[in-house]
Amino acid sequence: MPVLFVGHGSPMNAIEDSEFSRAWAAAARTLPKPKAVLCISAHWETEGTRVTAMEHPRMIYDFYGFPPALFEKRYPAPGSPDLARTAQGLVQGNRIELDSDWGLDHGAWAVLCRMFPKADVPVVQLSLDSGKAPAFHYQLGRELKGLRKKGVLIIGSGNIVHNLGEIEWADTAYDWALEFDARIKELILSGDHEAIIHYSRLGPSARLAVPTPEHFLPLLYVLGAQDESEQVEFFADKVTLGSMSMRSLRIG
Repeated sequence: MPVLFVGHGSPMNAIEDSEFSRAWAAAARTLPKPKAVLCISAHWETEGTRVTAMEHPRMIYDFYGFPPALFEKRYPAPGSPDLARTAQGLVQGNRIELDSDWGLDHGAWAVLCRMFPKADVPVVQLSLDSGKAPAFHYQLGRELKGLRKKGVLIIGSGNIVHNLGEIEWADTAYDWALEFDARIKELILSGDHEAIIHYSRLGPSARLAVPTPEHFLPLLYVLGAQDESEQVEFFADKVTLGSMSMRSLRIG
């Protein structure tokens, strides 16, 4: 299976017709139908690494201030305890705990409801261990790469540039946001994963673009799952709201 990173942005993309929701749907139509999805979302941080292992994951509405229609959205995708255990078995350097409490947060369902609207593909979520450095997350992506051969679609859901403190409610972009987004694109295309892992060394724009790491880290799982010879395609590449990169990419 290919591997995807999706810049998910506002949860309103789940119910609004936007250039991004259309891009996600179009990208999904080019994929072979996955047996299941493993999603690494920016919105599930834990102590240690956890993976959802329930048959019927609940929807999590982890936001506020949005219209009622968003809270009425349903995405009843099944879970996959078998995939959770398979992922757990692939990882040697770090124990993954099975989780029966979380479910699917909007980093997962707001994207997947556009990509697989029938909710007929099983989904599990992998958490972000908030105590670990970026290199740990990249290595975990490398260990999970074997899922691709089992027909599992790995999706990282976050944003390369994500600074809510600098949001502008307009279709615009700060120079520093454009600069950092372009720099990461260049590094992805050149295969310089080491520089991306150490993104904090990329200057002042990095500090503004990634004030906290949780939206950037899902990208590292996706890059970790890349084989050396695989090509990268971008299916969204816009910076909007001043400080939000919607850049999305496919590997393989």
